[in-house]
Amino acid sequence: MKAVRTILVAWVALLALLALTIAASFAPIGQVLPFVSYGIAIAKTAIVVWIFMEMRVRDGLQRIALATGFAWLAILLILVLADNLTRGWTP
Repeated sequence: MKAVRTILVAWVALLALLALTIAASFAPIGQVLPFVSYGIAIAKTAIVVWIFMEMRVRDGLQRIALATGFAWLAILLILVLADNLTRGWTP
């Protein structure tokens, strides 16, 4: 019964974050909107990884594999951002 309750709580949290995402998209917050959206997306990802992928009960090797995947994704995103920021764009 505890597993059902945990999944329901995670589902309600994901729905709340969805509502927050929709509300943020209509809010006039200007340049801060991407950072708010990324923060909400990180929270959603954390819920899915921790609850539905069951990383809370996995051993060290699987957690290391997950962390390595996220680190590789971060490296790729940093390189894409660096490329976009240093490229000379002519109008």
